[in-house]
Amino acid sequence: EVPVVKVFRQNTDLTTAYVANIKAIRNTEIRSRVHGFLEKVLVDEGKFVRAGQPLFQLSTGEYRIAVAKAEALLASAYAESKTAELEMERVSALVDKNVITKTERDLAKAKIQMSQARINEAKASLEEAKLKMAYTIIRAPFTGIVNKIPLRLGSLIEEGTLLTALSDVSSVFAYFNVSENDYLRFNAEQGSADMHKKEVSLVLSDGNYFTEKGIIETMEGEFDESTGAIAFRARFPNPEAMLKHGATGKVMLTSHEAGALLVPQKAVFEIQDRYFVYVVDKNGKIRQRSFLPKVRLEQMYVIASGLKEGEKIVYEGTQNLRDGYTVKVREVNPLEEIKDTAGR
Repeated sequence: EVPVVKVFRQNTDLTTAYVANIKAIRNTEIRSRVHGFLEKVLVDEGKFVRAGQPLFQLSTGEYRIAVAKAEALLASAYAESKTAELEMERVSALVDKNVITKTERDLAKAKIQMSQARINEAKASLEEAKLKMAYTIIRAPFTGIVNKIPLRLGSLIEEGTLLTALSDVSSVFAYFNVSENDYLRFNAEQGSADMHKKEVSLVLSDGNYFTEKGIIETMEGEFDESTGAIAFRARFPNPEAMLKHGATGKVMLTSHEAGALLVPQKAVFEIQDRYFVYVVDKNGKIRQRSFLPKVRLEQMYVIASGLKEGEKIVYEGTQNLRDGYTVKVREVNPLEEIKDTAGR
């Protein structure tokens, strides 16, 4: 005598796990825009900093000299302009008295224009010198957490040298790929517009659920030809900054399937990565049959193909049976059996 259950249908929530890469909403490399020696490191690795806060100080001596030179050139340009204006007044008076020709006045005007151009050039040089001077203090472009600092005091810094990276983890992005079949199932259930509002959970690498729920924000516009999957992005609030840039986890995406065809896991056995059950006919004879599962739930398989609703299958004791045996059946309710097993 063996217990048997019927393959049955039931409305079911299907939760699928997708491997996710966690990224900070902003993660930026901090590089030097000028050269010099690293004189001060004003923060430590892993510290929280505010936007605009100084992080590093480079040597400023040569930039102070450059500013002083630019200021001197500007002063000289102003002096030349004043001289040209006085010359213009003198020449104009002589032209009015017909002492010299008008050509001399045109030449004086050209000298004034040239002196004004030199003033503009000197101003630009001064602004450039001041800008480079300002770049000797490297500031945080936004609020975040400082990452590794590879250099130390006294290091020679070239333009473009990597000083550290800054991560804004007030929220994080979880990037994951969804197969075309799963995408179509979710889309049929909710519609593509509502997919962007769908709530998801995150399981961390240690198997625990992250305390905050996330929302799917966007997806790519095309499927990857090599994998047949489409990339999704979900945003999770991270108020305690527990999630870090570069972490991994699993995004849990839940969909509802009406009338899912179910079979208890206890009735299933595997042979070479294929799934089998013993089906009992009306005469009590059992036959081994393979089926294709759609997804595995906690204690059930959702059937994709291979079994039909109402078919009787052996619930337990399959290890003692062989194909073609005739058995006496004792029909049980799979939901009650599962509930009873969970209670024990």
